[in-house]
Amino acid sequence: MPITSVTKDPEALTMTVIADFAATQQRLWDAYADPRQIEQFWGPPTYPAKFTRHDMAVGGRTDYVMTGPDGDKAPGHWNFLAVDAPNSFEVEDGFSNEDGSDNTDMPTMRMTFTFESTDGGSRLTTVTHFNSAEQLEQLIAMGMEQGMTEAMGQIDDVLADLASFAAGRGTNADILSDTQVRVTRVIRGSKEQVWEAHNNAELMQQWLLGPDGWTMPVCEIATKVGDTYRYEWEPEGGGEGAFGFDGELLESNAPHRSVTTEHMIDTDYPSTLNEMTLTSVEGGTLLSLVITYPSAEVRDMVLATGMTDGMETSYARLESVVAGQ
Repeated sequence: MPITSVTKDPEALTMTVIADFAATQQRLWDAYADPRQIEQFWGPPTYPAKFTRHDMAVGGRTDYVMTGPDGDKAPGHWNFLAVDAPNSFEVEDGFSNEDGSDNTDMPTMRMTFTFESTDGGSRLTTVTHFNSAEQLEQLIAMGMEQGMTEAMGQIDDVLADLASFAAGRGTNADILSDTQVRVTRVIRGSKEQVWEAHNNAELMQQWLLGPDGWTMPVCEIATKVGDTYRYEWEPEGGGEGAFGFDGELLESNAPHRSVTTEHMIDTDYPSTLNEMTLTSVEGGTLLSLVITYPSAEVRDMVLATGMTDGMETSYARLESVVAGQ
């Protein structure tokens, strides 16, 4: 068990949890920064979590849902108040409703996470700040201390698993819900470089091509919220099979996150919602793309087309483009 102490201070209205790990400070930080990793331990073993958003930047937000053995849901969220990678971050921690909105009937807390190197590896100090003595007692009675202890007891196994999250592993797709899929890939390069490669038409036309044998003659980028974009592909040398997508830029927070709709041109197919988040990790930048489909049937149909393999081909090209910047 990595936890070395749990201290409750009714006068200061805080609970402090200290845990020590054999891994480096950067490795421990990455476990919290990477949605694929934090969802392996944030919930207790009987209430595993799924993270549908994890935007680790000031003003960013995290949304997650813990699911119990009987299928009961416990949604929550973080609002990021401060981020100093890889040393600390501070969040407002709260409960959510099933639709993802804030549950204002439940209390919110402020939590600080401090990472530091030690002779044996690294230490994480988590301080929860409560708004009142009654709130502290209420949340402790709800099992908060036990839940954190059980959850953090799972971190060692995640830290030991280097291969699943390292650069070079390739593109992976995880099903988050009936309508959501999270596509992830560590790109060797900085967040700024990967962001530029998604927002510069000349660069995009070099890598966003899918399988070999295709060109991208149309690449009209949305530069500000409310703008529309249009991308079209055709086989090299012309011929049948040309297709394209258009959509609208809904959110943009360079170089961390963008949200767009996506619709296949000249079809009546419903649009998807695409949420891209870029996070600095050891070895490069973690690109996380959460795609929300109109139904499970559409989700499964798209996955069956070999979407992940095509994206891996494009992301491998993206690494080459980034290396040349």
